[in-house]
Amino acid sequence: MSRAESLTRVGVAYVAAIGAGIAWLVWGADTSRLWLDGLIADLIATLVIFGASRMHRNSSFYDAWWSVAPPLLAFYWWLAADAGVSDARWWLMMTVMLVWAIRLTGNWLYGFPGLHHEDWRYPLLRAKAGRAELVADLLAIHVIPTLQVFAAMVPVYVVATRAEEPLGWLDLVAFAVGMGAITLETVADAQMHRFVATRTPGAVMDRGVWSWSRHPNYFGEFGVWLSFGLFGLAAAPGSWWVLLGAVAMAVLLQTASIPMMEKRSLERRPEYADVVRRVARFVPRPPRKVPG
Repeated sequence: MSRAESLTRVGVAYVAAIGAGIAWLVWGADTSRLWLDGLIADLIATLVIFGASRMHRNSSFYDAWWSVAPPLLAFYWWLAADAGVSDARWWLMMTVMLVWAIRLTGNWLYGFPGLHHEDWRYPLLRAKAGRAELVADLLAIHVIPTLQVFAAMVPVYVVATRAEEPLGWLDLVAFAVGMGAITLETVADAQMHRFVATRTPGAVMDRGVWSWSRHPNYFGEFGVWLSFGLFGLAAAPGSWWVLLGAVAMAVLLQTASIPMMEKRSLERRPEYADVVRRVARFVPRPPRKVPG
């Protein structure tokens, strides 16, 4: 299957998923809770994508949903709540979100070879589940990530439904954190793309921002969700719980994504052990000097 046909099939699946979510919002039962309506619509859309994944035997159908769903949810909440088009906080936050979503989806498009390829982590998760591979596919690869992102979207819901708190210094901090995180992700991805295109067998990446963090792209991703949490805190001062989604995102990266990447790198490239000794795991810092 060609790359163009693969992208068409993914696009059709996403249109169907979004359509199913909208159908629920228009004709489904009224829960009287905007957040719950959004969650149900998001889960319905995820099930449609899961169906496409199973049909094509490729769970990478889900990959771009990570960056496609959040702006759709955000705008639904904002429009349904009628928060007010003059809310400066909303537009600052949505600038961060839209730039992030477009950049991350574009990076996925750039690296997407076609449906003959599947993220290497998915077969491992299914194989580890044995006879329960369908359940692992549904939950670990599709539903749980959707719930994770939804939890991190709670502060976005707060901003969308509360327009009365005036713009303050914390909003500017949140905007700076978000745009800085996106910049870091962009630089990290560009440097990695150049490295992959020119690397020699066994070479490891320890240049540019990758010399300060072994996973600068993940640190940048955490920074984006922290930005949304700070916007939520600015909209609801004292509501510390709006930061829990960003904390959960950090836990996911530290306990699942990063360990899998580290294990694979050490197995495939023994030289990576030297990078582990010198370069910070997550939070960027100058590389450590290791005696020769």
